[in-house]
Amino acid sequence: MNETSSIISKVDELDRQVDQWWERWRGVPSADRLFYAASNLGDFSLIWHIVGGIRALPPGRRPRAAVGFSALMGIESLLVNQGVKRFFRRSRPGSASDNPTAHQLREPITSSFPSGHASAAFCASAVLSRRSKFGKLWHLVAGLVACSRIHVRLHHASDVAAGASVGWLLGKALSNLVPKD
Repeated sequence: MNETSSIISKVDELDRQVDQWWERWRGVPSADRLFYAASNLGDFSLIWHIVGGIRALPPGRRPRAAVGFSALMGIESLLVNQGVKRFFRRSRPGSASDNPTAHQLREPITSSFPSGHASAAFCASAVLSRRSKFGKLWHLVAGLVACSRIHVRLHHASDVAAGASVGWLLGKALSNLVPKD
């Protein structure tokens, strides 16, 4: 077995172990509601566009920051979903239709690697947490959205970890493009 095959085998084993551990939460009504809702809100970065818009509403805030934030999320999506994902052809661990208790979910046709939901979530949290008293909350929400993709069986754990890493790095690198509140 060559080195690349060995690494892939170890990653596959880690993914299998995480999925096996996560199985205890699937089918638990409150966990399903939470994670399916988070997964749906993560589609097209909807949750992050809503948050950016709400943050621009209070008096003294600049709507320009919300527009800049949404543009940043568009750049992140373009780079990850139309750039990075095209280098990989990883199949998804299952589909929502395989799950008899599945809620309505959009099933992407792109590669599973890396997770676009996780990338967008951590890109957003990196930007939103700048000079914010809610910094840790943004990271928690990002983690929830990212982990939802494991729960709903649309990503492997390694897809989520890679997406979170890419998103965090993009958020840190591009955050200066977004005007601060």
